[in-house]
Amino acid sequence: MSDDLTVLEAALDAFGTAPTLEEMPRRTLADKGIDGPTAAHVIEEVHTPFNLAYLTFTTGSSAFQNIVGVVHGEISGRCAVARTLFERLGSGPGARMLVSYPPLVNVFSAEALRQCGVEWSFLKRSSRDAFLVAACREKPSIILGESSFLRASLEQAGPLGLKDELPEGAVLLTAGTPLDEGLLPVAERFGYTVHDLYGCQEFGWLTLDGVPLRDDISLVASPRGPSYRELVVGGLPMGDSFIISQSGHVCDRAGEIITYRRERTYPEYEVIVTHTTAMAAETVEKAARTILRIKGRVVKVAPDVVVGAPATRLKLIPGLSLGDAATQAGVEIVGPEKTRLFDVLVEAQANLQKTAKADPAWIKRR
Repeated sequence: MSDDLTVLEAALDAFGTAPTLEEMPRRTLADKGIDGPTAAHVIEEVHTPFNLAYLTFTTGSSAFQNIVGVVHGEISGRCAVARTLFERLGSGPGARMLVSYPPLVNVFSAEALRQCGVEWSFLKRSSRDAFLVAACREKPSIILGESSFLRASLEQAGPLGLKDELPEGAVLLTAGTPLDEGLLPVAERFGYTVHDLYGCQEFGWLTLDGVPLRDDISLVASPRGPSYRELVVGGLPMGDSFIISQSGHVCDRAGEIITYRRERTYPEYEVIVTHTTAMAAETVEKAARTILRIKGRVVKVAPDVVVGAPATRLKLIPGLSLGDAATQAGVEIVGPEKTRLFDVLVEAQANLQKTAKADPAWIKRR
């Protein structure tokens, strides 16, 4: 080995600024607050860009799971939602929550739960028996899980002689799938209250018992028909339509969004950006091709988009024409309040352009 090579190697070891594998920062399942088992996943390490707070996946109940990126700017909004949620439940710091499906924590974000002072734990295995063991041993005040799983598990407790071992007065927080109304009479036999959470990995929790958890939620006409409304969060359509009823949600009569009567919107709305607070159309175009795409939204920028506008304006137009003039005309969402989430994601793109982390081994020139 030449002396020159030896000197270069020694200098690299002493003064190299790019990290080695061992020096790279790591974000573990425990850091994300999801260090519990599932029967549907493999634990895989991945190189995640600095500009993402964390990665997660949709649950994929009936189709392939989509990867989801959550940006740092979204975390404060998720923390605010968590505070509102636990206030409505009458729970505060020190509440203990048993989570039957770890990825549900990502819909909160672990930081949101930590700020609320909520302690959470998981099952030893992803099964009804493991649920009953954990519930009896840990005595949680809140139980978060899919409603049919909770119903089946509680129905099993009686024949196993465990009813008296379960915690008293627990709150069942159901999420992930439309509410199984069969859980309500079962929960009543145990003295439990049931609450229905609706949301998604992409945008966090959105409603509790049919009442919005965010102030940037809009309900607009749905191609599904006059009985339905499409739920839009921060200017971005969810692709879900719900019956709106003044008689109220089964868990809270004040809730008019009947989240357990959900239909996929067809055709889905596309979003056209006509006005943006960003100073360059290119910033919005990049956000539309990247972070908004991994959020599962179709966003296009109008050729004559107004930049540097005092407020964002978004036009929602069905992706296909079905001849329905009411919905085909589109819906306009005007900021700043009702486009807050969209604006946060565009701001994340603008910040990336100013503070992007570059790798010396990856040089892209055109």
